[in-house]
Amino acid sequence: MSRLVYVDGGYVQEDEARISVFDRGFLFADGVYEVTAVVGGRMVDFDSHLSRLARSLSALDIVSPLTDRELRVVHEKLIARNNLDEGIVYLQLTRGVADREFAYPYGLTPTIVAFTQAKPLLDNPLAESGVKVVMVPDIRWRRRDIKSISLLPQAMGKEFAKRHGAYEAWMVENDVVTEGTSSSAFIVDADGVLRTQPLGHQILPGVTRRAVLRLAEEHGVSFEERPFSLDELLSAREAFLTAASAFVLPVISIDGQNIGNGTPGPITRRFRELYLKECCQENF
Repeated sequence: MSRLVYVDGGYVQEDEARISVFDRGFLFADGVYEVTAVVGGRMVDFDSHLSRLARSLSALDIVSPLTDRELRVVHEKLIARNNLDEGIVYLQLTRGVADREFAYPYGLTPTIVAFTQAKPLLDNPLAESGVKVVMVPDIRWRRRDIKSISLLPQAMGKEFAKRHGAYEAWMVENDVVTEGTSSSAFIVDADGVLRTQPLGHQILPGVTRRAVLRLAEEHGVSFEERPFSLDELLSAREAFLTAASAFVLPVISIDGQNIGNGTPGPITRRFRELYLKECCQENF
């Protein structure tokens, strides 16, 4: 049985879902998206995803036709109607349909689509083994804080990682690690301090990233939102990535060079444990 998906106010079978060839998301990648994890049939960190969605839409001068409450209902209905216990809900909102012109046409009704994907999130074997990462140049545009649907550089990086036997690619700009193609990048540096890029136009404000920094503060873990270089990454005690559908995953090697002793470190394990505990408490 095919999935039920949401398209502009209606719920249809996936093989019946249609959008216009004149949609600006298709023509210009003129839109934004969010991915929300689902555990036990309930959403994780959904309020934070709504806040980031509103920020991205504001940056592109797009007004959602649905309220936060209505967006929540869409997600909940998709989860219920697709019997989704564990996985994600993908939401995409574009400026809408108009003849092809570069400048924004105003007065459009935005296009909204959403669908579910079932996948295991909690019992992820990569949390025990750790993942390999390769480095790639950061070739993206200068407003990476907007969760844009324009993802070709990230797709290229992810493909490079796959071809080199790695799980993820982390991006480097001026010898500074920015973030992963679909993740936030963290290290525990040589002094034992947790570090990640500060917020700004250079990175996406990750929802799980935000939760990890809050947990660090609550549990007395020293952290700094301060850039780290490739050399600092390679000399780090630990490294890990965060993402909505991966939560917290240990990074055990960079370009074939071990991080620490090449196994998941205790601080990384602790943050995954804390996040999952909080996630499960919210959802059960």
